[in-house]
Amino acid sequence: MKDSVLEFFVQAANKHDFSLDITLNVKGAVVSGTMISAKEYFSTLSEAFEDGNDIAQFLSEQLGSAGQAAQANDAEANFIHMKETKVYCGDSKPTPSKGKILWRGKLSEIDGFFLGKIHESSDH
Repeated sequence: MKDSVLEFFVQAANKHDFSLDITLNVKGAVVSGTMISAKEYFSTLSEAFEDGNDIAQFLSEQLGSAGQAAQANDAEANFIHMKETKVYCGDSKPTPSKGKILWRGKLSEIDGFFLGKIHESSDH
């Protein structure tokens, strides 16, 4: 079952292309980052394949089309898209610990959330 408030945030992000810092509880893991629109997610993902061979360029085009389709279909949101994502499991360091990581998850699998993202202290 999807949280209707979280689904509203996702629909708003998809329709108005805005971002929001958010932290999710997913099956015991904590996923923290910035929620983005499906269009931005697929556009950013497609850029990773743009300069590759013919197959990579085909994938880039398909991902770009998927982003356009996701923005047009705002009746129901089934996935949440995030950037600059870190996944925490227990007391260990987040995975991945560096880089601008994209993340996509099923709304129906999210157990809870809060607005804002986790910032690690820099005094290691």
